[in-house]
Amino acid sequence: MIVQINYQSQYAYAEPVSFSSHLFRLFPKCDRYVSLRSLAFQTNLDAAISYRRDLFDNEIASCFYPEKSALLSAGLQITLDIQKRNAFDFLLAPHALNVPFTYTPQEAHVLLPFMLAVSQIPTLPFWQPPAEPQPTIHTLTSLNEAIHDNLAYERRDEGAAYLPEETLRLGRGACRDFAVLFAEAARGLGLAARLASGYLCEFGDGEKKAEGALHAWTEVYLPGAGWVGFDPTNGYLCNHNHLTAAVGLTPEDVSPVLGCYYHPTAVTSHMTASLQISSS
Repeated sequence: MIVQINYQSQYAYAEPVSFSSHLFRLFPKCDRYVSLRSLAFQTNLDAAISYRRDLFDNEIASCFYPEKSALLSAGLQITLDIQKRNAFDFLLAPHALNVPFTYTPQEAHVLLPFMLAVSQIPTLPFWQPPAEPQPTIHTLTSLNEAIHDNLAYERRDEGAAYLPEETLRLGRGACRDFAVLFAEAARGLGLAARLASGYLCEFGDGEKKAEGALHAWTEVYLPGAGWVGFDPTNGYLCNHNHLTAAVGLTPEDVSPVLGCYYHPTAVTSHMTASLQISSS
């Protein structure tokens, strides 16, 4: 399958402002299932762009804007070859078949930052952690489905992710809120979890929650399987339709665009974004 992605974003200000350096984490990770045919990235004409890998090995565009402007724009056009991938095509290591389990010393040494709760571990009123050993995949899929089934989805294109307690209090959230909630619940089980952001290819006639927008989900490290993606917004495991652009510990680590503006006074601004994904 050939997939074309066209992303455009624009930040318009009431008067010219100065910009900090901006980081763009928009570039899908390639592997044996995803290969790159072409990629073009654009931003303001005066910008100096450098490409590098960040702490989590995400490819980023670091952009420096030397002049004031009332407009900051970014665009990305990508063509990818994608092969189908079965989300359940893995075997767990014997010591990870049931939760709770203990990572090996080597695993724990590397994974420790991903096992530490970033916020207070939530108590979910609609799901309880197992009181005795239970199959690992069944436990995590039930958590994934419980978040999907019991919390309402809302489209929120701007603003920080909610803390888990806020998502539970409101009874609703955006995909990044569900991803944070799932990650903290998984860490409460003693598992290593990280956040992921990128693109969700939603083809066909079904419900399209991520249509026209970037998406977020959670990955859990399961020995024998590696990092396994769970999408609590949709209630299923991640497969070839989830194209990862960034992974990290916190929402800021996976933010598709990270930066700020400077001005002596507050300036009215307006953000617009569009995302089109098609296949052939």
